[in-house]
Amino acid sequence: MNQPSEPSTRSGADTDTRAGAGAGAEDLAGLTVAFLAAPEGTEQVELTSPWQTVLDHGGAPRLVSTEPGQIRAFHHLDRADPFMVDATVPTVSANDFDALILPGGVANPDFLRTAPDAVAFVKGFFEAGKPVAVICHGPWTLIEADVVRDRTLTSWPSLRTDLANAGAEWVDRKVVVCSNGPNVLVSSRKPDDLPAFDRALVHAFAGRRADTA
Repeated sequence: MNQPSEPSTRSGADTDTRAGAGAGAEDLAGLTVAFLAAPEGTEQVELTSPWQTVLDHGGAPRLVSTEPGQIRAFHHLDRADPFMVDATVPTVSANDFDALILPGGVANPDFLRTAPDAVAFVKGFFEAGKPVAVICHGPWTLIEADVVRDRTLTSWPSLRTDLANAGAEWVDRKVVVCSNGPNVLVSSRKPDDLPAFDRALVHAFAGRRADTA
């Protein structure tokens, strides 16, 4: 069975992260990063690309889901690869991790926002002030957790109204880093934004390592 490796703000609190910026020098050694995904429907590249990025920078990624065994990723609407689950949301909490990544895919966050344990797991990272990165349709779960109010973020365009109704400011950028809140929140719109998303999350998560060193 596979693990997810790549096969091939307001008041000035949000910034558009540019290419480069020395991200390759960032170090995630000692950090354990949770990837939360539903049993089916995660956009595969939005799981595998940041997963490989965490590995490449010395971090320890862990796949968390609502059920044990494996998840099934998707390439848009087509079934893709299976990936082994490391832990389930009833058995872990934000206290067990240093940061959280929420991949997208339409079905994935739509399922997670109906799972109370998954929503509570996500909310725990905000309550603990730990960094979170989210891409594409992933903010649906954040909306359910009621953690986007007064935050600035981006997403797949169809979530714009949902985010605005939840009290967020939506912007159309490759990546947004918002620190207007208890934690750093990194967001991107779609798979094409993954290079910028991966760089930004490394920088944000490395800041977490520095804070706890």
